[in-house]
Amino acid sequence: MTERGGRPYAPDFLTELFRNPLDPGYAAAAERRRRAGSPAGWRRSAMRGVSLVTLVALGFLLAVAYRQTLAAEPSRSKARAGLVSQIKQREAENAALAARAERLRAEVTRQRDAALSQSAVAELRELEAATGLGRVRGDGLVVRVADAPSDKDAVTGAGETNLGRVLDRDLQDIANALWSAGAEAIAINGQRLTATSTIRAAGEAILVDFKPVVGPYEVSAIGPRQLERRFRESAAARLLRSVSEEYGMSFDFREVDDLTLPAATEPQLRFATPAVDPTPGSSGPSSSPSTAGGASPSPSGGGR
Repeated sequence: MTERGGRPYAPDFLTELFRNPLDPGYAAAAERRRRAGSPAGWRRSAMRGVSLVTLVALGFLLAVAYRQTLAAEPSRSKARAGLVSQIKQREAENAALAARAERLRAEVTRQRDAALSQSAVAELRELEAATGLGRVRGDGLVVRVADAPSDKDAVTGAGETNLGRVLDRDLQDIANALWSAGAEAIAINGQRLTATSTIRAAGEAILVDFKPVVGPYEVSAIGPRQLERRFRESAAARLLRSVSEEYGMSFDFREVDDLTLPAATEPQLRFATPAVDPTPGSSGPSSSPSTAGGASPSPSGGGR
């Protein structure tokens, strides 16, 4: 095909594709099959038999897998129920031990107060309140934070990352801001903070002094009347407000009268003891070999 002036013209690719959508190889194969004729009857029967056997085998395998799944379900349910029972039993035991420890602590306090003078008891109680080892009571502030609603599937865990989830550093910022605002005592979900308290994350769980706490999180603080105003003007409060507005995290705080905070668990004191000299005394014979210069090696294995 030529245009006016003798210039050759070839149709574009899309036009050719729409005119002849089938590759020429397919047309040639179809023509050969037509000339060869349909397959023999025994060949068609063999193909159908193979297909039937394949389908039966697949059905059998699916049935066996289904029966095995049903047979294993009772054992999994039993194991899950056993774990839940053990967890509840351990929780009850821990609660009983905590109540017994509280009773023993109260008895020790009564015996101690009876043995000390009034001035010594008053000074000791002030020290306990300052260090977190004594229960305190007074007016204060309660800061409440909670995770934003999440679209993540509870079973599969699929979904986008929840940027409005409360992190351990959020609780750290709140506690530090309250301390800076003049708080005298702080507790997170009933866990009293001391000078050695830790707030950290383990996976998606938040631990306060190695004890898990779950949301919504309440940070309670006892302090002066200016505590609420100072915290509202803090950098931590401004940051959490912006996160709440942008990502949906729940954040609010309110003043509370007559707030009571529990005592913290008594810390396990660690102390050092002098190391025992492994070298024998001067009165006994020395069993260690001498070096070439006549000096004995040090206990750590290296000489000076």
